[in-house]
Amino acid sequence: MDFFSIEMTDTQLQGMSSLALAHIGDAVYELMARTYLASRGRETNHGLHAATVRLVAAPAQAAAARRLEPEFTQEEREVFRRGRNAKTHAIPHGATFSEYHTATALEALFGYLYLRGRRDRLNALFSMIITEAEHVS
Repeated sequence: MDFFSIEMTDTQLQGMSSLALAHIGDAVYELMARTYLASRGRETNHGLHAATVRLVAAPAQAAAARRLEPEFTQEEREVFRRGRNAKTHAIPHGATFSEYHTATALEALFGYLYLRGRRDRLNALFSMIITEAEHVS
């Protein structure tokens, strides 16, 4: 099995919990953020870490999700809603309940798109996030 080019079926994904999708999506989102930051070539290791944390923290992901929501397809909205409604038990320090659930929803969507093999859509969504982040910083 090629874990970098996996393409799961709808049936397989329907059997997966929203938190499992978010678990995968968290890693995908962080890898995309790290790749983007490292590709700019201007940061020290400490700077890369700090910049990554700023991009992947729940408040930043929640803000990105709110900006992206109007761009979601119906299918993406359903996955996002499923992720937002997932029962989580711990909220990280520095995030509100709402931010954490919205960030979890975005991660679930990124996990879903990754597992469906939709790299183009992942890149399009992440590019929108980065474009907005660059205008803010």
